[in-house]
Amino acid sequence: MAQKKFLITKEGLAKLERELQHLLTVRRVEVAQKIKRAREIGGTENNAEYEDAKNEQSFVEGRILMLENIIKNAMVIESPAVPGVVELGDKVLVQNQDGKIEQYTIVGSTEANPLEGKISNESPVGKALLGKKIGDQVDVQTPGGVLKLLIMDVS
Repeated sequence: MAQKKFLITKEGLAKLERELQHLLTVRRVEVAQKIKRAREIGGTENNAEYEDAKNEQSFVEGRILMLENIIKNAMVIESPAVPGVVELGDKVLVQNQDGKIEQYTIVGSTEANPLEGKISNESPVGKALLGKKIGDQVDVQTPGGVLKLLIMDVS
């Protein structure tokens, strides 16, 4: 069975690689020390500090496995092929029906972070913008109704 490919920008991949290195070299050691201290203080039975440390270890190890899988199966988004047409990796300046202007960067789902203006190509807005060009008006179906966006710039 083929592994899922994760679409990601060069910057996003570098960020994940830094996080993985931090988990492997810093967090793993910190958690192991917490477990050791907790075991020395009160053994392993009925020891809340030990249980917390073991839960933290499970989280860290799970995150390491997830990051290793994403990095191994990453497909870096290359620079846009068609200028002025919305593609993965592009920054898109849009104006909504209320006149509010927003900028989105279209990224893969792995890298999406709406608080930073990074929206997934799989999100309703991301899907609607892909393939469109400057001057196009896009209607996006959202849970709150139809959102009308005018594409003002693509870079």
